[in-house]
Amino acid sequence: MANDTISVNSLRTGIFHVGDDLLKFLKENLKDTNLEGKVLAITSKIVSLAEKRIVNKSDISKLDLVKREADIYIGPGGFGTELTVKHGLLIPSSGIDESNAEENFYILYPEDPYKSAHKIWNFLKNEFKIKNCAVVLTDSHTTPLRRGVTGVSLAHWGFKATRSLIGKADLFGRELKFTHVDLVDAIATMAVLIMGEADDCVPLAVVSGVKLEYSEISTGEEVKIEPELDLYHPLLKEFI
Repeated sequence: MANDTISVNSLRTGIFHVGDDLLKFLKENLKDTNLEGKVLAITSKIVSLAEKRIVNKSDISKLDLVKREADIYIGPGGFGTELTVKHGLLIPSSGIDESNAEENFYILYPEDPYKSAHKIWNFLKNEFKIKNCAVVLTDSHTTPLRRGVTGVSLAHWGFKATRSLIGKADLFGRELKFTHVDLVDAIATMAVLIMGEADDCVPLAVVSGVKLEYSEISTGEEVKIEPELDLYHPLLKEFI
């Protein structure tokens, strides 16, 4: 099911501050944007700031905070990081961010990213009278043995996050037995690429042209897999 054209448009905004009203921010910055049939990618950092998911650096050590926030703490990683599992992601330091913070605090992941994504999706549909749209909360993410970062979805709402190819034939007629397409992380990667990582001030991006199966209900279970079914489980079974 190939797509003819996929495009990603960035939306430059002003700086989002701790405690700012996210829905008001979205209303103002999206008022001239057509979201029908499109995906709004939002950096998870402004969701965290809106929800005041911050901790002053003087209140707790980074290691103690990482361990507190981790769903699973694995152990020390490279370059001063800690390896953890948070919200179903194998990610350094529980996703805690020190960059793009105005003051001396750590930015944590949203408490319940899917609840946040649902709230945003519901607001967009009602405010802009949209029939079909989708929301993806993004973050940057590293891939083992690869230099640099790409994007990953922390949560999504409004569409089926994966597409199964099981039972379909490859180019030579062989039946596929395992393959799924991870649509949501592919979308997040496209969005993060254009949103930037430094002082870009682009917390929003609109992705057009991806053929999606829209849905009123979304869940992390669409993309998560049980650890024992993961390809890399032999490396992680001691910890997970």
